[in-house]
Amino acid sequence: MLHDTRAVLNSSVVSNVSGVTIARQMLDRRQFLFSSGLALLAPRLSSAASARIEILPDETIGTISPAIYGHFTEHLGGCIYDGLWVGEGSKVPNVGGVRKALIDHLKQIKAPVIRWPGGCFADSYNWRDGVGPRAQRPRHTNFWANNEYLQKAPNGPQKYDPNQFGTNEFARFCKLAGAEPYLAGNVRSLTARDFYEWIEYCNSPRDTTSLARLRSEGGDPEPFNVRYWGVGNESWGCGGNFTPDEYAVEFRRFITWVPEFGMRPSFIASGPNGADYGWTRGFLQKVAEKGSRALQPIWGLAAHYYCGTTGAGVANEFTDAEWYELLRKADRMETLITNHWQAMGEVDHDHRIKLVVDEWGAWHHTDPTIDPSYLWAYFPTMRDALVSGITLDTFNRHAEKVAMANAAQLINNIHTSFLAREDKFTVTPVFHVFSMYAAHQGNTALRAEFSSSRPSSSGGMWGLAGSCSLKGKQAVLTVVNPDIHNPQETEIDIRGARINDCKAIVLAATDIHARNTFDQPNAVQPTTDSNIRTASPLIYRFAPASVTRLDLELA
Repeated sequence: MLHDTRAVLNSSVVSNVSGVTIARQMLDRRQFLFSSGLALLAPRLSSAASARIEILPDETIGTISPAIYGHFTEHLGGCIYDGLWVGEGSKVPNVGGVRKALIDHLKQIKAPVIRWPGGCFADSYNWRDGVGPRAQRPRHTNFWANNEYLQKAPNGPQKYDPNQFGTNEFARFCKLAGAEPYLAGNVRSLTARDFYEWIEYCNSPRDTTSLARLRSEGGDPEPFNVRYWGVGNESWGCGGNFTPDEYAVEFRRFITWVPEFGMRPSFIASGPNGADYGWTRGFLQKVAEKGSRALQPIWGLAAHYYCGTTGAGVANEFTDAEWYELLRKADRMETLITNHWQAMGEVDHDHRIKLVVDEWGAWHHTDPTIDPSYLWAYFPTMRDALVSGITLDTFNRHAEKVAMANAAQLINNIHTSFLAREDKFTVTPVFHVFSMYAAHQGNTALRAEFSSSRPSSSGGMWGLAGSCSLKGKQAVLTVVNPDIHNPQETEIDIRGARINDCKAIVLAATDIHARNTFDQPNAVQPTTDSNIRTASPLIYRFAPASVTRLDLELA
């Protein structure tokens, strides 16, 4: 008998009975059969399979927003200077000062949206310092300069920001990469006027305002048409240490009568830290004191969750138990999304406001061999790749709830997709997962049921999980197998459809600590298998400790 059942579905249904909002957890059909002793009624597995995935094309969840595959750049460590920005005069190949290799790879993964300038850096950032002639821009102490690690590092842009990379440079970078810009406003130390004037600087038409002319003097006469605006960042902490009520008052003030310039801004409120459901309820309730119409300007509520690290915190030093520990922490995203969605629905009954998870990822300690100024730079391993797959699959399964997400961070920092040092550059296993999962963007998320045995000594980790999406007759199935030692021979069935063809892309390695470095940039990379025996149901063997994408062509 199978020991673990995982349903990929809309995991909570919100209804209203006599004015009381009730969240009902949906009971998985096959789990009910097994727990009731009725396993004989469940579909039989092929004799070759020990696990089963059933895809239900008639049970759609919602459209997978491309924006959930977004990224985040902050003036933190080597993320901006020497990572993203090398300057026009650099020997490093660049386009207008932006590292060319980064642009090329972002196009490859179809990066939809990039957040900037923070993060906590945004809470002390004045956008006016980063506009106008670069030679005249001021130099300021970076928000992160007091970090003990950076204090021991040489002086440089990581400690004293020269503002060479500002609004114009960021907007051009996004255009080169094919991504939309998402700007985080400073609520802690600037005013509402500074906020709406930043919007005017970015979006007012050519030659219409003094700020439009200032933008033009920076080399960009045409508006940037920035749609996404974060109203503060982590306002419960570094963004002002507000209570939910206090921040709600500030939020209303910052977004009232903001000029639109023909495009209504999508305002993103600073939301909860992890499982702080009280912040979600308290903020929305306070905003709604002015009436339900007061909620209308809120496009999204930003939640932050880092699954962190384990043990000593060294990215590539962990035991088997710590491998599973971090994956279980990443899997907590499922509960956070479900519970915050329920809390949001208590105030926003129609669920017009969506969740934005604009900071997420693992977070290990700094690897000093990369650069002594690169705070929280390290080489991610296969474990971080599985954290990425688990998280992106979770977002797909909740496509009707999550409208945007931004992995932290893009380059040289935390859960990074890229590492660079002067002319050295490498992609990480995290990048490969984003590349594989890009095929989901814009597709319709489907419910699917996963049944498999749990890995032994995993602390209760499930056996297989993933997500499925459909566009026309092309289904994309992504699956994570966390089991370090054992493959999963799996029967895959699509209810009411026949599989005509199948191609697999697999990210796996013989060593779970495997990683790409400057010296070995291709140690971890996906392999492709088009020679798969097609049948309905399909039998496929998921490799141990792997992330897999199956492209299924349906009849």
